[in-house]
Amino acid sequence: MTEPMTDIAAKTTPLVKVENLRKLYPVSKNIFREAHDFVHAVDDINFEIAPGESLGLVGESGCGKSTTGRMLTKLTDATSGQILLDDKGELIDIAHIQRSDMRRFRRRVQMIFQDPFESLNPRRTVYDTVAESLTVQRIGRVQEREERVAELLHRVGLTPPESFLFRYPHELSGGQRQRVAIARALVIDPTFVVADEPTSMLDVSIRISIMDLMLKLADEFNVSYLYITHDLAVARYMCDRIAVMYLGKIVEIAPTEELLANPRHPYTRALLSAVPVPDPAYKRERVDIKGGISKALNPPPVCRFIERCPRATDQCRTSDHPGFDDLGNGHLVACYNL
Repeated sequence: MTEPMTDIAAKTTPLVKVENLRKLYPVSKNIFREAHDFVHAVDDINFEIAPGESLGLVGESGCGKSTTGRMLTKLTDATSGQILLDDKGELIDIAHIQRSDMRRFRRRVQMIFQDPFESLNPRRTVYDTVAESLTVQRIGRVQEREERVAELLHRVGLTPPESFLFRYPHELSGGQRQRVAIARALVIDPTFVVADEPTSMLDVSIRISIMDLMLKLADEFNVSYLYITHDLAVARYMCDRIAVMYLGKIVEIAPTEELLANPRHPYTRALLSAVPVPDPAYKRERVDIKGGISKALNPPPVCRFIERCPRATDQCRTSDHPGFDDLGNGHLVACYNL
């Protein structure tokens, strides 16, 4: 019998450990003056991902999900905090990695982008796109690279691979382009992949095939995912655990089925109440939250959700943003009123 992912995570060294990660964007009206106003895109978040685990990061647009993913892949520099990556039993801080170590880092960590139409160079063939990582990493000779690319194209469902090797992106459908992007990410055998809403730009009819492919390849390559999505149904299908993000803060983390069956944070409850149910007779409890999304510009230190929370108290208004309460079974909630 397979052990639950939460038990595995508790027994092993995490593959990725994020501690107090922040990303602030300065807002300045004068380029000759130091900025005093900042957009808090990601503000002091913490989480772990175990080897072979898939963690879903969910929330509304603009909450900081993609910024978090870009920091974990070093496409965006962190303002402060640590991103620790397991390297043969030792946790290395990749948030402050030296430039000389970037090639080694890129071999361990890859990213699958949201838009397959924008993430592929229209002037490069499929072979050039997928083989580029092998060339940069100086892996194999030309013939070996061709064989490796053909193998990956076959494994992602582009068969026969010989008919796709020298096509250009404009000759492929959206689903085929995303399969090329997946092959590009996995061709150098990374251990960690950030997938930034990889199915949201695809037709509904092919989304499930791409998700099944990613799950299959994660198992075959022993890859851990940070799966970024705004769709809780997708997160349930793809992820072992889910982290809910609101305005730069993670407000709840739990195993997937635990979080969906027993949401404790008012924002998580509101997200779940908005998910449509294909049963007209089913009546879901409606969670009313107030107003709209607050601005992330110089937010006060109190709970980030306070202006919309239906059960905010004086403690919420006079205290700093709450830390995590451990409810057991890996269920963590940042709220004073549980």
